[in-house]
Amino acid sequence: MGDSFHLSTADLVALAFFLFVWVLHTLASDGKLVSRMSLTTAMNVQREAWMRTMAEREIRIVDTAIMAGLQQGTAFFASSSLIAIGGCFALLGASDQVVSVLSNLPLGATSSRSAFQMKVFGLVLILAYSFFKFGWAYRLFNYCSILIGAVPIPHGEASRNPISETAVWRAARMNMRQFFSAARQAVIGQPPEPTPGPGKSRSMRPDSQ
Repeated sequence: MGDSFHLSTADLVALAFFLFVWVLHTLASDGKLVSRMSLTTAMNVQREAWMRTMAEREIRIVDTAIMAGLQQGTAFFASSSLIAIGGCFALLGASDQVVSVLSNLPLGATSSRSAFQMKVFGLVLILAYSFFKFGWAYRLFNYCSILIGAVPIPHGEASRNPISETAVWRAARMNMRQFFSAARQAVIGQPPEPTPGPGKSRSMRPDSQ
C-alpha cells in the first residue's frame, strides 16, 4: 500500500507544468505580464460603451436580449462542467477497466489503480471549481440585469446627470467582473471622479489592467 500512491517523474512534471500554465494564464489575462491591451480589457471598454448607449435609449429590449444571451452562454459552460464531473465519477467507478485499457496503449508507464483515482479526483476538483465559478457568474448576470433596469429612463440630458452616471457605472462594473468577488463593491461603490481634460468620458477598466 505504501507504493500505491506513487507518482512517477512524468506525473510530477505534468502537475508542475499544469500549475505553471494556470498561474501564467491568470497573470496574462489580468494584464500583469505584458502592456499590450488584452481582449478582456478591450471588451471591458466595449461593455462601458454598451452601458452608456443603453442609458440613452428608452426602449431597452435589445439590452435584455444581450443579457439573456450572455446568461445562456454561462449556463452552458456550468452545465458542461457538471456533466464532466459526472463523467469523472463514472471513471472512478470503472477504474479497473480503465487502467486495464490504458495498460494496452503505448503511453509509457501504467499508473496504479490508486494513482489513477487520485488523478481523476484532482480533475473533479478542477471541474467543481469551474462549475461554481460559472454558477456565480450566472447569478451576477442576474444582478447586472437588475442594475440595468435601475438605470433611469433618459429625458433630455437626464442620462448625463450624476444619478444616471452612477447607475451606468454600477451596471458596467458588474458586467465586467462576472468572475470575481468584487460584486458588492460594484453595487455600493461610486464611480471615480472624472479627471480634468478635454475628454468627457472616463475609463472603467479593471484595476489590474
